[in-house]
Amino acid sequence: MTQPLWQKSNIKIDAKIMQFLAGDDVLLDREFFLHDITASKAHVEGLANIGVVDADEVAALKRELDALADDFASGAFVLDERHEDGHSAIEARLTERLGDAGRRVHTGRSRNDQILVATRLWLKDKLGALETHCRAIAQICLDRAAQPAVPLPGYTHLQRAVVSSTAMWFAGFAEGFIDNALRARQTMALIDANPLGTAAGYGVNLKLDREHTTQALGFARMQLSPIYAQLSRGKFEMAVLEAIGGALLDLRRLAWDLSLFTTAEFNFVKLPAEYTTGSSIMPNKRNPDVIELLRASYASVAAARTEIEQLLSLPSGYQRDLQFSKGSIFHGVRHGLMALELVPDLLARFGWNEDAMRAAIEPAMYATDVAIEQAAAGVPFRDAYRAAAEAAASAGQGRTPERSLAARVSPGAGNDLRLDELHARLRALDD
Repeated sequence: MTQPLWQKSNIKIDAKIMQFLAGDDVLLDREFFLHDITASKAHVEGLANIGVVDADEVAALKRELDALADDFASGAFVLDERHEDGHSAIEARLTERLGDAGRRVHTGRSRNDQILVATRLWLKDKLGALETHCRAIAQICLDRAAQPAVPLPGYTHLQRAVVSSTAMWFAGFAEGFIDNALRARQTMALIDANPLGTAAGYGVNLKLDREHTTQALGFARMQLSPIYAQLSRGKFEMAVLEAIGGALLDLRRLAWDLSLFTTAEFNFVKLPAEYTTGSSIMPNKRNPDVIELLRASYASVAAARTEIEQLLSLPSGYQRDLQFSKGSIFHGVRHGLMALELVPDLLARFGWNEDAMRAAIEPAMYATDVAIEQAAAGVPFRDAYRAAAEAAASAGQGRTPERSLAARVSPGAGNDLRLDELHARLRALDD
């Protein structure tokens, strides 16, 4: 391992303690390494603006940082156990190539604000991906909601309740994922603050050009208080996981529907073959494993959020406990986005079994229509309700699913889906 940045003379480093301290840090830092390099370039430019490095040094430092990024991307440079973490690797490389100029690169910053800004940039990228996936899911749902509606039983308490339709089903998830995309956008506004230049949480005795680094790194604002920069670590990560978790809660319910609808007992949905797997012992089986794992994916994100929440039982200021948050955000965010990315193609390609859905619509499912019609004619609703309940078995006489849906004119219901309004909400995210 290269010498730690904090190494003092006459202090022996115990290998086992060092291994415990490092943990998986250097492996996890591979995920954030390119962002760390990007932030280092902005920091070097800021140092040049206040005269800490000269023009030749800043040009050389930026050149070597670009070369390191290229080598990392190509595999020529591997971030491994030779380094304590990604920050140490960057400084060691610059010092090896540039001598004193490399030793100046850490002036005015701490590994605390260095990892804060690298993870903050990474989180912004992931929120962008979250919004993209949610918008794609919403668009597919709107496209399929616009197709001719097929009657579908509507359930409450997992019991047949009223007539619904495929269009209503898709419109419901479309609106949910439009909201999820909006939440990603709102979470982006929360975390879009530059912590670089807050050092170890108390600032430094240099007039750092934080305005420059804020603009150069594309942040909307500067995170002013060094103390709050440390307080926000974990808080902002949890906000991102909550945004992903919100989308996965909707996905969990969608996946639950499809899990039920693909059973022989329902037989409402046929999945593309690619979304099923075979059994290792039962030759007759095709299992909806993808849907089941989509249904389970919320648990990974919720666990990551909970782990960070437990780490935050801390006083103000930096505490080493927070090192463990890297693994939580990496695994939670990565798994959540992988799950969401699969959904648009699944929704676009699965098929409905219209005959099975129609056969599942029974006469009593029209009882609500009967009660509402009588109430509209002047019968007190509770009296109409009781009469419809007593005659529920014959409520479907002379009725069809199509007529029931056509009469459903309350805003958002079967004959007034308001798809144009949902399209407008989705388009508004382009602004």
